[in-house]
Amino acid sequence: MNEQTIRSGKTLKGVVVKRAMKDTATVSVETFVMHPKYKKYLRKTKKYLVHDPENTASVGDKVVIRETRPISKRKHFVIAERFPANLEAQA
Repeated sequence: MNEQTIRSGKTLKGVVVKRAMKDTATVSVETFVMHPKYKKYLRKTKKYLVHDPENTASVGDKVVIRETRPISKRKHFVIAERFPANLEAQA
């Protein structure tokens, strides 16, 4: 096995909601979880600080984020793929 498959880590899909810092984006990830008692599915949202070294992501872009080594106190993810919001509107 090569080193890439060993250190893959978690991958999550989300939407960029904020671009206020240099080399950092805030990504909102939505998951569905079942309530243990009532068996109803709930929508949970969590925001992650994501490293974006080229500052390519903009608000509204759909992204795939990948877990990595700690970059700062709250940054533990990097942008793996980016799907611009303006391309989806044209299709």
